[in-house]
Amino acid sequence: MAEGLSLQKSAKRLCIYIGESDRWEGKTLDSELLGVMRKHGMAGATVFRGIAGFGAHSRIRSARIEVLSFDLPVMIEVIDSPEKIKNMIEIIYPMVREGLITVEDVEIVKYSHRFVNTLPADKMVNEVMTKEVLSLKPDMTVREAWKQLLENQLKANPVVDADGKVIGILTDQDLLERAGIQQRLSVAIRMDAAEISQELQGLEKSPLKVADVMSKPVITADEQETLGSATERMVKSGLKRLPVTNSKGLLVGMLSRLDILRQVADNNLSFHTSHLITGTVKTVQDAMMFDIPTIDENDDLATIINKFSMTDSHRLIVVDSSGKAVGLISDSDVVARVQPRKRRSILNALRHLGEPPAGKETAFDLMSPGPLTAHPDTTVVEAINRMLSESRKWMVVINDQGIPMGLVDRKILLEALVPVSHDE
Repeated sequence: MAEGLSLQKSAKRLCIYIGESDRWEGKTLDSELLGVMRKHGMAGATVFRGIAGFGAHSRIRSARIEVLSFDLPVMIEVIDSPEKIKNMIEIIYPMVREGLITVEDVEIVKYSHRFVNTLPADKMVNEVMTKEVLSLKPDMTVREAWKQLLENQLKANPVVDADGKVIGILTDQDLLERAGIQQRLSVAIRMDAAEISQELQGLEKSPLKVADVMSKPVITADEQETLGSATERMVKSGLKRLPVTNSKGLLVGMLSRLDILRQVADNNLSFHTSHLITGTVKTVQDAMMFDIPTIDENDDLATIINKFSMTDSHRLIVVDSSGKAVGLISDSDVVARVQPRKRRSILNALRHLGEPPAGKETAFDLMSPGPLTAHPDTTVVEAINRMLSESRKWMVVINDQGIPMGLVDRKILLEALVPVSHDE
């Protein structure tokens, strides 16, 4: 990701003190300075006109009617990266023939750009959330909970008490880590009914209840808060979804990452990015993950599983002999497309509980061909629209030769849209 003002905390503030009657090449100096700063791509500049003051000549200049002056003090303030401020000083130094120039360190708490942030942050959460929500009770068995998640193909359900108040959330990861299920939901839903039934039977003996394994305390959103506020909380906490409550703490909906990205796509906003400042997240190249998990199309089953284990990723980009992206392969693809007798050992290997089975299957045999790709100058909004329209979770960023350069997913794109404050 390119370095720039939006991505760093330390910056410089440049202040230029002049008089409003000062000129440069026959034009007012303040307007000429603004023009030069804009031409050289500064993040922004503000001109302040004082109501009174005095300078080196000790003459008081005032806007009061009885002592009206035509040379009131003017200050121009600019905040940008240290490198750009240094370069700008060299350019404007000869233009300021009488006045004062100062530079000081500043810390950036937040910087965003209205032409890039297409998220309708002022909408209310209850306008965007999914209102039809299934929930779990804390005294349900883990078997009942896992069966409900499987039947509805939901990776998470909020947990509510007898009054309907949210007291936790249960995810497939919670069940994987604390209840003894053998795989994530996306893998489980691609297994045979007999295999799922066998696992559910195994859970019948578990004494664990939902209250024992759920995640708590739960981070929620209020139905009357703004989408911008709730989205920032989601991004900052690294969550995919938030239960939505009313003023009484009762569950009224769920706000997911997908709900939010749909709002950006629905805006159908197009804009040119050439005028945006350096460092603003505007294209997939600015946001993409560079450490991409790839595998050769001829690699065998054991190599594929070992690569999943080493990268801690659920998807791999499949490349051909020339390095071009030709497909994607997920851990659920591997489980669904191999012979049933190998599935249990594959699941154990993916969880670092055993060695992968031998097999002649290759990445080419198991992959989903035709990955969604984009060039690095694709805007974040364009990427969101394409991923949603084609129901894809990953987009491979490629160069002109089709070689993978990086990767974006829904999480990365949402983070690109939402500036988040970071605590020390």
